[in-house]
Amino acid sequence: MNIQWFPGHMAKTRRQIEEKLKLIDVVVEILDARIPVSSQNPDISEMTKGKPRVAVLNKADLADETVTKQWVSFYKQNNVEVTLADCAKGRGINESVAAVKRALAEKLSNDSEKGMNRAIKILVAGVPNVGKSSYINRLSGNRRAAVGDRPGVTRGQQWIRLKSGIELLDTPGILWPKFEDETVGLHLAFTGSIKDEIIDTELLACKLAEFLNQNYRELFCARYKLENTEGLQGFELVELLGRKRGFVVSGGEIDFLRASNILLDEFRAGKIGRISLEKPEDLEVSVQ
Repeated sequence: MNIQWFPGHMAKTRRQIEEKLKLIDVVVEILDARIPVSSQNPDISEMTKGKPRVAVLNKADLADETVTKQWVSFYKQNNVEVTLADCAKGRGINESVAAVKRALAEKLSNDSEKGMNRAIKILVAGVPNVGKSSYINRLSGNRRAAVGDRPGVTRGQQWIRLKSGIELLDTPGILWPKFEDETVGLHLAFTGSIKDEIIDTELLACKLAEFLNQNYRELFCARYKLENTEGLQGFELVELLGRKRGFVVSGGEIDFLRASNILLDEFRAGKIGRISLEKPEDLEVSVQ
């Protein structure tokens, strides 16, 4: 599956970030706890190389708790401050501020010795639909950033000043021009960071069904009341799901698109269970 998506506004956002990098003290990157690697934009990592970084693993309530603990250990071992969050419900927001101050401890100490009391300038970054705007709204105490359940809701770059002496640079969620690894594109599509309109929904659902059947079979089968699914291919699993849900059309055929949409929607909403698509030991990853 070849997924390419790089609208013009994303190229513009990248240029704007590069122009403001000198002003930034620390980068807070909002990541999807289910796909910490795939939701880490390598362009952002490259542009902000050398800047202190805080990783906020958002949607941790949807991810496999055991796997998330592994990711927290992984980031700490790589000297990256990391916190867990459910930005939609406001959980973990204060912890991320504390992590920012830990990441900037040396700078803040030096400024204090010099009698300087400057605002901390934070670049808040994240791929589309990862929860970045919800994070900013919770942190700022008001709805300063546009929020939606569709990729690409934030309209433009904006500075947001907080009472706590922090200034946030909010940017539209950006992807990168080309996914070198097909798995990255699939994971972003599974979680809704790529618009469904540009993807073959049925093929995507088949890929997701295969993953769930191989890695979370008990949860998958319990949700859709399936049995004896070992070894089945994706299209067979989605067809079974559709039949169990009664998505039968004339001639006894299954409404495959409806079944596909149900699977994707319920996975994204956490209705199948707490599921992680990536583990530290699965991939050769870098958090630089």
